[in-house]
Amino acid sequence: MNTETYLNHPTFGLLFRVCMVEENQELFTTLYAQRLFFMVTTGSDGISFEPIGRSDARLVVENRLRMLRRTGSTQEFEMLQHIHKQTFQ
Repeated sequence: MNTETYLNHPTFGLLFRVCMVEENQELFTTLYAQRLFFMVTTGSDGISFEPIGRSDARLVVENRLRMLRRTGSTQEFEMLQHIHKQTFQ
């Protein structure tokens, strides 16, 4: 199963989805450098990009990991844990 999601940012090019944060909110990073992070919100008025720092992005991912562990979403937890290790360690 391929669950990779990409999005084209108007300035920074191709972004890779790190994880879903809330129903209409996802965390993306630049595809190659993985140094710039964006909180992407989808709403009735379209898509908005909010840049966030690396440490804030790490906290978002760690909070999502805790939530997945609590809810027992094992497969999604393992995939996100792998992305976390690749991106932040």
